Amino acid sequence: MDFQLTEAQRALQEMARKFSREVIRPKAAHYDETAEFPREIIASSWENGLLNMAIPAEYGGVGVTHLEQLLAYEELAWGCAGMATSITANDLANLPIILGASEEQKKRLLTPFTEKFKLASFCLTEPEAGSDVAGMSTSAVRDGDHYVLNGAKCFITNGGHADQYTVFATVDKAKKHKGITCFVVEGRPKGLTVGKHENKMGQRASDTVALTFEDVRVPVANRIGEEGEGWRIAMETLDNSRPITAILSVGIARAALEHSLEYSAQRKTFGKPIREHQGIQFILADMAMNIQAARLLCHQSAWLLDEGQKNTLLSSYAKCFSADMAMKVATDAVQVYGGYGYIKEYPVEKLMRDAKLIQIYEGTSQVQRLVIARELFK
Repeated sequence: MDFQLTEAQRALQEMARKFSREVIRPKAAHYDETAEFPREIIASSWENGLLNMAIPAEYGGVGVTHLEQLLAYEELAWGCAGMATSITANDLANLPIILGASEEQKKRLLTPFTEKFKLASFCLTEPEAGSDVAGMSTSAVRDGDHYVLNGAKCFITNGGHADQYTVFATVDKAKKHKGITCFVVEGRPKGLTVGKHENKMGQRASDTVALTFEDVRVPVANRIGEEGEGWRIAMETLDNSRPITAILSVGIARAALEHSLEYSAQRKTFGKPIREHQGIQFILADMAMNIQAARLLCHQSAWLLDEGQKNTLLSSYAKCFSADMAMKVATDAVQVYGGYGYIKEYPVEKLMRDAKLIQIYEGTSQVQRLVIARELFK
């Protein structure tokens, strides 16, 4: 085992940290307040090589490892989890193509993202099929050289701004997960309707919408894998994306700890800084300890992917532990700030709202526990 970062990895980490400190953080409160989409900042992340990091070098990508992606994305989430979610959403949408597409499809569908700034969305969740993915209703009916898609998707990140959609639909609902198939919808074809921007509690800088598909025609050439392979592709995608989602939790929690350390040194009660009170020291110590534990789980689950090994169990460990940890750390940060922690003028209440979402999206903490139990039973 070697926990030392290489010089190149430290340079990537520092570059992402600088971008987060100088570009993301100064605007984070504004976009949280307005819930506007920070398009210029997301575009700037593309210019700096921080968007589409999962795309391999042979298709024009930056060619970094899974672990190296985590080094960068922790820093972005430290700046603003909402913006980091919109940035990493491109990876989530492109991963099914990376994992399941033919060479021709990869070159055609991935390379354009490295040549110009484009956004993509991952379309899996439905109003009646969130955690129960196999219960999806969006249908895909073969019609000659096309499939016709009908149905609805919800909670789609970047959905209102995307140039390309990775959509999961079923060719036979009776087959449940065995009927699920993956498609890439390019642009805004006739029949695709984008719903209103959701007014979220946290991560308000990320765009979240519902999508409706009404007789949307998709070429057979844009089917990823064979009919019925969508379930496998989706599950492999989530195995790959869970470490990324989990590391966003670490970035949020690290920000909460740093704010708490700074505030506890300044705020005085009973004639001394509150960090000199044992009760506050215990809170800060638990924060730091659990952040480090979460980071190591994230790094190990990404390392397994880099070694070509299956990471289902470790990635669920990382996602579940890190999400719950971030919520606890952010809540404790509000407690350290006391009444001021509840005021929007101070930074920690935003972190608490941002952290909550990671316990929900890309598999709730309860679903992660089900995955963990299933893997243990094997």
